[in-house]
Amino acid sequence: MKSSSPARRALLPVAVTVAALAACTSTAPPTAGAEAAAPPPAVAAAAAAAAPQPVARVLAISIDGLNPDALTQLGRAGAPAIWHLVDQGVHTFEARTAVELTDTLPNHTTMVTGRAIARDRNGHGVTWNDDRTDPATVQAAAGEDVGSVFTEVSDAGRSSALFTTKEKLRLFDRSWPDGVDEVTVLGQDDALATAARDDLVAHHRAFTFVHLGGADVSGHLHGFMSPAYLDTVSRLDGLVGRLERAVRRQPQLAGTAIVLTADHGGRGESHRDPAQRVNYRVPFVVWGRRSAPGTSTTCRAGRTPTRAARRSATAPGLSPCATATSPT
Repeated sequence: MKSSSPARRALLPVAVTVAALAACTSTAPPTAGAEAAAPPPAVAAAAAAAAPQPVARVLAISIDGLNPDALTQLGRAGAPAIWHLVDQGVHTFEARTAVELTDTLPNHTTMVTGRAIARDRNGHGVTWNDDRTDPATVQAAAGEDVGSVFTEVSDAGRSSALFTTKEKLRLFDRSWPDGVDEVTVLGQDDALATAARDDLVAHHRAFTFVHLGGADVSGHLHGFMSPAYLDTVSRLDGLVGRLERAVRRQPQLAGTAIVLTADHGGRGESHRDPAQRVNYRVPFVVWGRRSAPGTSTTCRAGRTPTRAARRSATAPGLSPCATATSPT
């Protein structure tokens, strides 16, 4: 399935991420007039071994309902894996989810399409948040062809996989059946992370999307930012670590970039009010051999998210903060 030209003109999120990673380690040109001396063979070999790997694949992890304040409160001791990605990569805890709704399915659809939600704003039209099959596809909801990161990867002759704890995300497989090569739906985060890790090791996929749902479930049961919710986030951090270790230790996964984000935040019993900052504010972390360690982006006092930045939490080329009149 080929994506339409409007979708292609939109900067698809993971494509932008890979471009950003590649740009992070551009080398400075030699000083004018400097002579290029050939290094000794041993030095040249060591330099080649230490050179940044080109990005060959992307592992995107969405922790459903992850309020970035949970990471701050847990700290490096309570969430060591995510903080490792933060410390060694590029991050912001001030990213924005979609402006129209702060629900799981609409925002995950925005993640993979780069579109707004509202159909009348050239959005994808997915406004429901359950596993209904009518409309059956994103295209039916939008009333037109809609491309995604899955179709972009497929058009490039590469493979994608989707791992999710929620049946509702099967919408992606129905919408882009030629683009999603593997779909696994398991209700338990632990089992899902294991399945995703095994697939990463066994298959040379360009894009793997992993959705972990436990934090959202705990937030609805016990309250977002409650002790039980924080315990769940800490447990999910261990699963992120399981995936990250596979990427670091398996030679065939060299050149993998990891993108970690969320579909919405939340505090108390709900995340439904899209006007509340605590609901639309999410973390965005990019880690890879080409990222600049420890780089962060924050909003200065008095600044608010741009409409474009809030539209897609997976477009790092968009600034998350702006004044009322001009972007930063």
